[in-house]
Amino acid sequence: MALEISSEPEANHTSETRPDYPDPKDKLVAKVQKRFSGDKRSFALDVEFETPPGITILFGPSGAGKSTLLDCLAGLIRPDSGRIAVGEWIVFDGLLRVNMPVPRRRIAYVFQDLALFPHLSVEENIRYGLRQFARREQQQFCASILQAFRIAHLQGRRPVEISGGERQRVALARALVTDPLVLLLDEPLAALDAATKSRILDDLRAWNRAHGIPILYVTHVREEVFALGDRVIVLENGRIVAQGSPHAVLSAPRLETVAQLAGFENIFDVVVIAVHEDRGTMTCRLGGSRLELETPLVRASVGSMLRVGIRAGDILLATAQPVGLSARNIIPGKILSIQQRDMIVVARVDCGIEAEVHLTLAARDSLYLTPGQEVWLVVKTHSCHLMAR
Repeated sequence: MALEISSEPEANHTSETRPDYPDPKDKLVAKVQKRFSGDKRSFALDVEFETPPGITILFGPSGAGKSTLLDCLAGLIRPDSGRIAVGEWIVFDGLLRVNMPVPRRRIAYVFQDLALFPHLSVEENIRYGLRQFARREQQQFCASILQAFRIAHLQGRRPVEISGGERQRVALARALVTDPLVLLLDEPLAALDAATKSRILDDLRAWNRAHGIPILYVTHVREEVFALGDRVIVLENGRIVAQGSPHAVLSAPRLETVAQLAGFENIFDVVVIAVHEDRGTMTCRLGGSRLELETPLVRASVGSMLRVGIRAGDILLATAQPVGLSARNIIPGKILSIQQRDMIVVARVDCGIEAEVHLTLAARDSLYLTPGQEVWLVVKTHSCHLMAR
């Protein structure tokens, strides 16, 4: 059996200061391997990354390993091997046989279901993690976090007596009142409207400007990646397939799996047929057709087989052949179908390949679009994102 090791000092019940831990403004460094085997499927988590203070988004489809990774960091699941540390504060090391118990890790975790105690008041929920401190310290820490998250007026109420957004604030306050070194968020704001979510995250950012800890936020909603994150780590099948700034990772993806997550509805095979270094472009032929696209220049030679991704919202549609445009790609086609999805109209167009185009309701009505109608697709060069196959 592995030895449980902790360098944490015993809690002081009378001191007015918290235990002497490493500087909280340290980055999280993690290398985690964990394999699961079952009758129906096997899954292996194998990741290695570093994340500094600030919000890092863990992004990927369901089943990619996002929640499993958080469970390993928190100590709810023991990795098979690897190392997890915040600065010099080691919470797991397979070689050194260090596996710090959950309460001693100083890694806070807010679940999607929040897990508030229904029989306790807001203040009692928040003070639950401060039982090792003297009562005066509990009151001091609790009052500070209640103020930071704008819920001081709710301290006497129980969870059932407050709104969903207020419960989210209580869950965050309960996690952060312990002064953690890392905060893990497993889609705790998923059920909230955008405005409420934005206000809560503004308060979280304000709190973190003073404390400077790494925050890992799980989501599979791509709009949240740009809205919330300083950095993004993309997971697929237990592996990291991309990481960096949201713009670098999702606006110009270099892998098809990332492009799909980033919302590129049109992804096609292409072959490079000409390179125009003087213009910074290339000409590519779409696989299985005679269509040619002008794309941005990438490191590829004539004959290279790549994939091209084009967002449906980046394609313009015309009912007469356009002239005098700066856009280099004008492609004739025929509408196969038109379908309304909420406030977006989805048109599928046969132009040798089948392309998806997104339009507004006004555009559909003003152009009198119908299935079978001849149209032209207009695509700017820099709307074509080339990727490895």
